Amino acid sequence: MKIHDISITISNDIVTWPGDPKVDIQLPIQIKKGDPCNVSRWQIGAHTGTHCDAPFHFLDDGKGIDEVSLERFIGPCLVVEVDPKVNIEREDMEKLNFKRHKRILFKTRNSTHWKNNNMVFDEDFVAVGITGAQYLVEKKIELVGVDYLSVESFHAEFEHPVHKNLLGHNVVVLEGLNLSAIKPGEYELLCLPLKIKHGDGTPMRAALRELPKTKKKINVKRPKQKKSKPAQLRKSKTKKR
Repeated sequence: MKIHDISITISNDIVTWPGDPKVDIQLPIQIKKGDPCNVSRWQIGAHTGTHCDAPFHFLDDGKGIDEVSLERFIGPCLVVEVDPKVNIEREDMEKLNFKRHKRILFKTRNSTHWKNNNMVFDEDFVAVGITGAQYLVEKKIELVGVDYLSVESFHAEFEHPVHKNLLGHNVVVLEGLNLSAIKPGEYELLCLPLKIKHGDGTPMRAALRELPKTKKKINVKRPKQKKSKPAQLRKSKTKKR
């Protein structure tokens, strides 16, 4: 079964949320400098690249990333493709069939940024709207994934109602997914967070595994066999001499 990598590669030139720490990856210890091995030093924000938000990110009394159940991150999921004018709202989601899935990944025009390696921040990316977030809560969705750096619009209100509604109802939020090569449909989601004590978030390595295709049963008609008559019946029909 094929596995699709839906993570963004972290590098020094990766696009980051305005105001977040810039990525700085250095290699202070190097074999070519005479050291016995290579050891790198990373400076990155918790919400760099493909990452997960913990409830503590927007709720001061919320769970840290190390307290979120790992069961949420692995299991069946549904990739749906939407193309709203601005944000993904209730009316857009009502047209979709979630098929009882509890993990939903939204593929939008955002993914073309990753396909084209566009590292300039897009302030007008597609996000989940206020009514869309409420719809996900009502449907008891356990995990929602989006293909840009935030589930909520860059132009959102200061109170951040989308984040607070989702995280306040323990909905796991995956952000920065690269779904450019993914067809809509059912998959198995595979991703795990770093175990950072009471972390507000963490970079993730996320992947989708294709599900095995069900084989159609072919009914083969076998020729009917003639039943042999019982021995006593055969004897009774024999003529006496």
